[in-house]
Amino acid sequence: MPVAPSVANLNICMGQRTGSADLPLHGGRVPEWLASRMARLGRVITEAIVHHYGRQEFLRRLAHPFWFQSFGAVMGMDWHSSGITTSVLGALKRGLAPVEWELGLHVCGGRGRHSRKTPEELVAAGERAGFDGAALARASRLVAKVDSAAIQDGFALYLHGFLVADDGSWTVVQQGMNTDRRQARRYHWLSENLKSFVDEPHSAIEGRPHGTIVNLTDRRAARSREAQVELVQRPDLVLATLRKLQPAPSPAPEAQQQLLPHLQLPEHHEVRADDVLLRRLQGTLAAAAERGPQDFPELLLTPGVGARTVEALASVAEVIHGTPCRFSDPARYSLAHGGKDGHPFPVPLKVYDETLRVLRTAVDQARIGNDDRMAAIRRLDEQARGLEQTATGPTFEAFIEKEKQASPAWGGMTVMGPAKAPRLAAKRPRLVTGQMVFPRMPRPRSD
Repeated sequence: MPVAPSVANLNICMGQRTGSADLPLHGGRVPEWLASRMARLGRVITEAIVHHYGRQEFLRRLAHPFWFQSFGAVMGMDWHSSGITTSVLGALKRGLAPVEWELGLHVCGGRGRHSRKTPEELVAAGERAGFDGAALARASRLVAKVDSAAIQDGFALYLHGFLVADDGSWTVVQQGMNTDRRQARRYHWLSENLKSFVDEPHSAIEGRPHGTIVNLTDRRAARSREAQVELVQRPDLVLATLRKLQPAPSPAPEAQQQLLPHLQLPEHHEVRADDVLLRRLQGTLAAAAERGPQDFPELLLTPGVGARTVEALASVAEVIHGTPCRFSDPARYSLAHGGKDGHPFPVPLKVYDETLRVLRTAVDQARIGNDDRMAAIRRLDEQARGLEQTATGPTFEAFIEKEKQASPAWGGMTVMGPAKAPRLAAKRPRLVTGQMVFPRMPRPRSD
């Protein structure tokens, strides 16, 4: 195992693991009608966050597993599956490509063969932007090695995304697969406050207990790491060491770090009431009803923009402005634009496109000094939080049923094609002693 490099040798901001996520392993693909929209929405949300809070804050958001999942859900991806990682990174790479030099944010790597191109992409970006791309390429390889070799938890890495800013700060999002358990595990790294890649670099390594693991990054494994280096440097010590070996105790189970973020999503595919904090949903709906007409009078006069679009904007506003504690129920953000698989309801393309148009206009106006519309979107988020304690509204089931019924009118789409409104369940006749007995109709009154 290589000795941890010094900060001076790397000449970059070092990083630490900021959290992890366990996700059900799902197959499938993202259709082009959604992929193109995800790229546009990912870009405009990124631009809004950078405008308000700066590039470093955007990197911090990506390094938080709950925010990352909510980000993907609000873009219309399956709210809980492993595919959200690939699709979000792909959307950012595609969406930010035209403005990466203007924003000073670069997305490198990806899935499979694209992950192996990360070092050369970092070197190329560094030569143009002025940061040490070679040092970052080494950091990329080390991060991947730590989560695949130094920590052996049964998940084989297949995706590695490296996002870097012009000042050399970075975030890594990578994902491993365990086909036997049909699970994926996502690892998040951030280039802050790390002194070593190999001595407890993680802020969190969490997941469901599955037996024992090998964790050479544990501080208690320092002597083991040193011994491995000695054995490589002194082959003659190998036989002598083997003679002295005693039966080793079983490795300690994976350490639990309860105070650090870990996202554990369920197996069920549909969005259920207990996946969503209802008071937050009702606060969002109430804010859309109260704040929309006040802050968006011009937009509401535009054909196609109304209460449903403002509801979606309220969820997007929270993704832009919300604090970490707001993202404990990422399923709630799927209620903005639905999901490509039809859960919680088909993606309403008309609403999605109006959300994009409103955000695009607001960001473009902000770039030339007119922050009125961006400020209105921010007030939408503030209003939602303020109304949570007092707002009332529909039940979760009633909200979902209303969206499904309205889906054809909103241009609802799934991977299977255009949505159709579900039929209302009809009462079935009762079967009594072999005869069909229908409910009696009331007799007409003779008076």
